[in-house]
Amino acid sequence: MLPNWFNKWNSDNPTNIYGPAIAIGVVGGAVLVAAWLVSANQSSAVDSLQTGPRGTGMSVPKFKSDLGEPDPGIAGYMATRSDPVVPQGGEELAGDARENVPPGLEGLTVENYDRLLAAMRQWTGITDLFEDMDSYQTSVGYTMIGMTQNLNENWDGHVNANAEVGVTCYTCHRGQPVPSDVWFDISPVNERVDGWGAVQNRVTPLSSYTSLPSDALQTYLVDGESIKVHDLDSRVAGVPGVDDYPGIQHAERTYAFMNYISNSLGVNCVFCHNSRAFYDGAQVTPQWATETLGIQMVQELNNDYLIPIGGLLPESRLGPENGDAPKAACRTCHKGYQQPLQGTNVIQDWPELATTSGEPDYGE
Repeated sequence: MLPNWFNKWNSDNPTNIYGPAIAIGVVGGAVLVAAWLVSANQSSAVDSLQTGPRGTGMSVPKFKSDLGEPDPGIAGYMATRSDPVVPQGGEELAGDARENVPPGLEGLTVENYDRLLAAMRQWTGITDLFEDMDSYQTSVGYTMIGMTQNLNENWDGHVNANAEVGVTCYTCHRGQPVPSDVWFDISPVNERVDGWGAVQNRVTPLSSYTSLPSDALQTYLVDGESIKVHDLDSRVAGVPGVDDYPGIQHAERTYAFMNYISNSLGVNCVFCHNSRAFYDGAQVTPQWATETLGIQMVQELNNDYLIPIGGLLPESRLGPENGDAPKAACRTCHKGYQQPLQGTNVIQDWPELATTSGEPDYGE
């Protein structure tokens, strides 16, 4: 029972309480829906890979939804695998029974050679690979087999840095005659100027669609120039960019290269560096050493294998600007993942590609 004065005041001052009640209900409902989306759906939930000491912010965050999606290339590779056949002695050899056998594979048993040849044709999408000695694809294929064997045997520190995974033709080709993410020299990107202005300020795939220099891959993965631009010297004794001191343009080129590596592996700067001291080699992560080996490895691939085959390729396979051979870089193998094919062991079934000796280890 309310007091009479309140009933009288209430009748003299009628108030519509339904409007505020509806507004409060709508706002409350929206809050509940938002809370449900965040807690139940978790479409933006992330997981992080810690790459450095705690409290330094050194981590590589990823959306959990992306982490749950496997590299689609893995299923393609698994469809081509088969178990090697351990030789028992006395088998017929490929060099005696088959034609156009690539150098180094003549000593394989016919069964293992046929198995490998069938896989290589699937990996490269070249269904008549090694059938015609006059085909440029035969000559290029011979070189590529030697390159693959060299990678597995002599670049173990990069290729198998975390575990034995190896590489095969499929690592780059993924069923295509020409691998995706190969690159060509496109300099100059601006023919009306010279010097630095000729290689930057144009949005290109090689500059990761920025205004940064487009010649970073040519400079660091072919020419082998030094990447370092950061130290603690005052440089009062010289002029940056003139007296053998790196200038701001060298820093931009380095940033273009780092940007390319980051996108190629799907990681950020602190995957390799402690961002508080980029200059200090004592504060880098173990991944920095793996990546440095990878840069040296790609320099060898480009200069010793890929550039020399330019003379074998038809004009349609050469670069559109300078007629140069297609070259490799990080993304040619990694395809946006920290490890190619997310660390799938692709060499365990193909010991023929793991050695340059011509004597594969099939185990017992």
